[in-house]
Amino acid sequence: MAYRWTNDLTHADVTPKAAFLNRRQIIAGTLGLGAIAAGLPAAAQEALVPNSLEDITSYNNYYEFGTGKSDPAQNAHQLEISPWSVKVSGMVDNPGEYSLEDLLDGLTVEERIYRFRCVEAWSMVVPWNGIELADILNKVGVQSGAKYVAFETVVQPENMIGVQRRVLQFPYVEGLRLDEAMHPLTIMATGIYGEPISKQNGAPMRLVVPWKYGFKSIKSIVRITLTDDEPPISWNVANPREYGFYSNVNPKVDHPRWSQATERKIGGGLFAKREPTLMLNGYADEVAGLYSDMPLNEYF
Repeated sequence: MAYRWTNDLTHADVTPKAAFLNRRQIIAGTLGLGAIAAGLPAAAQEALVPNSLEDITSYNNYYEFGTGKSDPAQNAHQLEISPWSVKVSGMVDNPGEYSLEDLLDGLTVEERIYRFRCVEAWSMVVPWNGIELADILNKVGVQSGAKYVAFETVVQPENMIGVQRRVLQFPYVEGLRLDEAMHPLTIMATGIYGEPISKQNGAPMRLVVPWKYGFKSIKSIVRITLTDDEPPISWNVANPREYGFYSNVNPKVDHPRWSQATERKIGGGLFAKREPTLMLNGYADEVAGLYSDMPLNEYF
């Protein structure tokens, strides 16, 4: 049965699609346009933010396709997503190589309107279409003793020019504790704004964990592994001083190079004030119990 929770978000809160896909240009634009726009009416200030189709698809982070903000949009079209298979291994009853269609067959796709908070201190509200991860894990059968779920992104060297640059160790990997993975808020997203996820945004399937910073929501998943050992995660391997395993949204725990106490809401206008960051991204009532035995102010 599909999970239902008390949700104060509606379609009126959703970050405009153009703003979601163009978020980094909006952030950069505030630096260069502020002096020019200071004396303009609000409507004119809003008009300074470009929302063309080219802008919408030109800014993204997906290092496998390059580190420049326009690189994924320019290069991700090379990603082969059909056919797509996901290898399920480790402490499961039904391991194997599943086609995406078989893995998701019979499971319920829902729209989930979630806050999305980036470690870079911007935020948005996004309507995802996806399936509860717990439903997928229950389908393959989680064995007793499993404590963690590890995920792996596809590597297609012939199609991913960023892989050759070795900015990170590839494949990109992420992980959750089993109780986090089984929580009803955690989903595998296959769509956004009622459409299939674009290649640069993680097609054909990505993780979404709304109370954690966005880099935990690993893209283009090809492997799911159940294990009793804490799995490595890419950003922690690359820079353990700045990125930890949990990566829960916490206004009281700063990134070593910037405060996390406030955030910029994308789509709020060129001169929108920074807003206070919510504990666990606003989902504390639902998920704080997962960490009742942990000093949250010491964990990132």
